Amino acid sequence: MIDTPAPRLLPVFLFNAAYMAAAVAASMIKGNREFIFYIVIMCVLIGVMALVHRRVGLSTPLLWALSVWGLMHMAGGLVPVPEGWPYHGEHGVLYSLWLIPEKLKYDQIVHAYGFGVTTWLCWHGLSTALKQAFAIRLRPTLGMMTLCAAAGVGFGALNEVIEFIAVLTIPNTNVGGYENTGWDLVANLVGALVAAVWIRLKAGQQG
Repeated sequence: MIDTPAPRLLPVFLFNAAYMAAAVAASMIKGNREFIFYIVIMCVLIGVMALVHRRVGLSTPLLWALSVWGLMHMAGGLVPVPEGWPYHGEHGVLYSLWLIPEKLKYDQIVHAYGFGVTTWLCWHGLSTALKQAFAIRLRPTLGMMTLCAAAGVGFGALNEVIEFIAVLTIPNTNVGGYENTGWDLVANLVGALVAAVWIRLKAGQQG
């Protein structure tokens, strides 16, 4: 088990606490049942990441990358789109915003970024756990990075299952239909592949 100095974690903790508190307040004020559901899921995920961190010692950049993803997710469902800005569907929130009209939404950027970070997390967890348990120093070979990218995409599919549960249990969600799910999965794959290539190239630069 890895013990991490508290001063390194305090800014990350305060950052997450601040945006989660703002998200809870905004959801309660707006009566947004869908996002109250997602806030509960987020709290569970933060708890899981805390346990993972105790076991494998997540790096500071990885902790910040996960935290930024959380902020992007909370903002996506709660921050309204300014009047006159293009968005998809009936809900004028950041997740529906067209960054490139009819081609690229904020939602897809969040998916690509988030499951790219998840692929990084899978690599870090796998390589650290094997090093601790068996003194095996993994290299980011094509096979290992394919495995980690597949894990990242798998967690992305799990996210779609959670969104499907939201659709079945909460009326008038902003999840979107079949085509939206398809593009989410494509964005997840793109993010996972970019992360895998980045990890492999970075290892090559380090020798």
